[in-house]
Amino acid sequence: MKINSKIVNWDQAQKLCEEWRSNDEAIVFTNGIFDLLHKGHVQYLEQAAQLGDHLILGLNSDDSTTRLKGPKRPINTQDSRAFVIAAMGCVDAVVIFDEDTPAELIRLLSPDFLVKGGDYDPDKIVGAGHVRASGGKVVVLQFLEGYSTTSIEEKIKNS
Repeated sequence: MKINSKIVNWDQAQKLCEEWRSNDEAIVFTNGIFDLLHKGHVQYLEQAAQLGDHLILGLNSDDSTTRLKGPKRPINTQDSRAFVIAAMGCVDAVVIFDEDTPAELIRLLSPDFLVKGGDYDPDKIVGAGHVRASGGKVVVLQFLEGYSTTSIEEKIKNS
């Protein structure tokens, strides 16, 4: 599959999920900014993908990222971030969302697994209630210690 064909709009993402679901294939969803891709991101996405048959990633748009992280972010544009994530073999689709949270996108796609990394409380993850009500599971994966976009930014600033 070509990289650009893995970057889809909301309607295409919904159709993919319907197709996968009709084949009894489990859908895994995660989301984030993924601004400076690093080892921790790759490990996290590989682990998330292993939970089901297809991994779909909701990517914060540039506007959403700026609202959440401040005027100096994102470092890479949404198109660049989407392309890099779509190039990963474990990711089946990337869909950009402009809202501050992926709540609407999660409701649209109704994944079997909703995955976040770090020390999230599973009950406070956006979309968790919908996923559970639809029969899905919410999974929190541990982040790889020592890897973060913030730490990379600090290292660059101090070089």
